[in-house]
Amino acid sequence: MSPDSFPAGERSTLLDQVPDLVPTLARAVSSIGGRLVLVGGWVRDGLNGDHSKDLDVEIFGLSEDEITKLLSPFGFTKPVGREFSVWRQMRQGIDVALPRGGGERFRPSAGDSLDEAFREASRHRDLTINAVGWDPMADRVIDPWNGQHDLRARRLKAVSAETFGSDPLRVLRVARLKARFEAQVDSNLEAICRGIDLQELAPERVAAELWRILCESPRPSIAFEFLASIDQVGVFAPIEALQGVAQDPEWHPEGDVFVHTCLVVDRAAEISRAEALSGDEQILLMVSALCHDLGKPTTTKVEADGRIRSLQHEAESARQTQSWLNTLCLGEGRIRAVVGLVAQHLAPAQFVSQGAGARAYRRLARKLEPAGVTVVELERLARADHLGRTTADAEAGRFEAGERFLEAARSADIHEGVRPDVVSASMLMARGIVPGPALGHMLARCREIEDATGSQDASSIAETVLREFETDQ
Repeated sequence: MSPDSFPAGERSTLLDQVPDLVPTLARAVSSIGGRLVLVGGWVRDGLNGDHSKDLDVEIFGLSEDEITKLLSPFGFTKPVGREFSVWRQMRQGIDVALPRGGGERFRPSAGDSLDEAFREASRHRDLTINAVGWDPMADRVIDPWNGQHDLRARRLKAVSAETFGSDPLRVLRVARLKARFEAQVDSNLEAICRGIDLQELAPERVAAELWRILCESPRPSIAFEFLASIDQVGVFAPIEALQGVAQDPEWHPEGDVFVHTCLVVDRAAEISRAEALSGDEQILLMVSALCHDLGKPTTTKVEADGRIRSLQHEAESARQTQSWLNTLCLGEGRIRAVVGLVAQHLAPAQFVSQGAGARAYRRLARKLEPAGVTVVELERLARADHLGRTTADAEAGRFEAGERFLEAARSADIHEGVRPDVVSASMLMARGIVPGPALGHMLARCREIEDATGSQDASSIAETVLREFETDQ
């Protein structure tokens, strides 16, 4: 018996985790001569003590028509996909597929024949840790490539050097899983990944892996550093451009902009976990952390005094972020939010160091409003940026400016965003102002007074602006 097999009669922990529908499907498949096996990430994560919500299933020994007829009463779609047919049950997140490698040649009814069929099919999978199957009928793990051993050892190995390169996206998957499990990449797999051309990958597939790298890894930097080590970080071209861009060692003793960015995304991941951010809050923080210094390659200069400066890099970073995220199809609302955060990421530290008053905080809140974000999200990004260095206060986890910034924002009453304007268009129109440019100018002036004074007295503000308007006529 293999040390990675379950002894006869011993139950795995997977049966307690799987939705009730899966054993029901397994019995239905078995009743007409087939066999259902769970594969991929759900099995891997279950064996690792983690939870995965998406289940991938392979059915051996049945034809496509037989599977379609069997799955239909359980709410599955008709088969979709150009190269490989997949049946989907969206409500419980279950995908069913025919096995690769000629699974229909087998009609297994006993363990040995199913093992043979699964080994043939799993030869086409990427990594040994993803080529472990589980037979719910027998509550038995099928592990032809010793994937459980590699999972315990935190080691990534290719199932087959011949088939690994069939999908170039697998290189990014290796980077993601290396970061997620803090795993070692087998030297043979590393060589394979180095030689695969990633240039033809569709942007949306690259984007999907990037979001998972950022949001599923305790230290996303591991993925970017691995890709850089095998000369593949160019798949994220704006990130590759950060390599070798020098920074002033007084403020950035850690090294170049790439090194700094890697530290920042790790600190952002820590903040996300510590504050239990929602999915949308997490993606905004992580992507803005990754993009916050994209403008430095084109704005960094060595001054006559020898100091390295990147003046106005935040504006250029926002522009570069807009362009890159458009190609990655992040979504209009999220792109607008990330760009807004990147454009203002220096504001928290600057406001505190310059002793900015309430008026400046209210104006900042209005700049953030079109992006759909607040000073709370901005402070998180600024904190990650500050802590992503090797200065003494950063390594001690101190960002006192962030605390003072949020206190001042609360005092200015914009901690949760901009309040609605106290003076409305209808209020001015009731005073005889007709719709048109003058009305717009007067509303803007009312807003200026509100921000400068903090007043919520609509009548007083309106009267002040009306007098100014009359004086100018």
